[in-house]
Amino acid sequence: MKKSSLLIVDDDMAIREAMKEYFTLADFSTSTAADAYETLDFLKDNPGIDVVITDIMMPGMNGLELTDRIKSAYDTDVIVITGYTENYSYEEAIKKGASDIVFKPVRFEELLLRVKRVLRERKLTHERNDMVEKLKKLAVTDGLTKLYNSRKFYEQLETEIERFNRYKHPLSLIMLDIDHFKEFNDTYGHLEGDKVLYKVGEIINSSLRTMDTAYRYGGEEFTVILPETRADEAEVVASRIKESLEEEIFAPQINQQIKVTASFGITEYLPPENIHSFVNRVDQALYASKDEGRNKITVMLANAQ
Repeated sequence: MKKSSLLIVDDDMAIREAMKEYFTLADFSTSTAADAYETLDFLKDNPGIDVVITDIMMPGMNGLELTDRIKSAYDTDVIVITGYTENYSYEEAIKKGASDIVFKPVRFEELLLRVKRVLRERKLTHERNDMVEKLKKLAVTDGLTKLYNSRKFYEQLETEIERFNRYKHPLSLIMLDIDHFKEFNDTYGHLEGDKVLYKVGEIINSSLRTMDTAYRYGGEEFTVILPETRADEAEVVASRIKESLEEEIFAPQINQQIKVTASFGITEYLPPENIHSFVNRVDQALYASKDEGRNKITVMLANAQ
């Protein structure tokens, strides 16, 4: 288990070395710094320090200014130490971002308890933040394919259209639909159908560039947003997905091998149209591929009349 890391800051060498020895014996990874500037240089090279313990009264930059600088740049908790006679309040320290304030004379046993409390709260905060991030991700992610869902699709598409309006870079969409998927589900069951959906999601993701994003639009429909991409370039991407899917073999039953295909629609953004018109046109292109016999790619650069 990784040791918690402390950085002890004090201009009195005897105090900081005594603290270092005490906390090292208490099983902490402990370092020291003589002033605020040395502390900031140390954190540049060691940004993962859990807790900084700093005296308030130091030459140059005081401990409250240092706390403010640390909290603005690092995920590090700060405990400040001050004398009873110094004109600093608990509220001032907390306002600067300190997690706790300890008054002199300092008993190391008490300081250890304060450090442990700060570390417990730090752990709880990280766990809570991680949970919030997971919940945010779940809200915009399809549970089966792990692609983004339609909610995220519309959010991102709006962002990309705004970017288009600023920089005038091309923007294209791909929409694809697995051919005869209902019949596949009816014949082999939803479990086998889910395997197909998952694999299609994998194939789409592996066919994209870093800037492209894939979405499970709904049911057996998928979309891909391609920034800085013209329709002919999007067609190359769609062809790559189509060919990879055609090479995939599914085995929904023993001694049975089946291939699955998809129909594709492609379009390019035409300013100053709205999102609805843009998505409607790629949908029209997709259904044109279906009308042509499926397993086709159709590029549509203007709305069908």
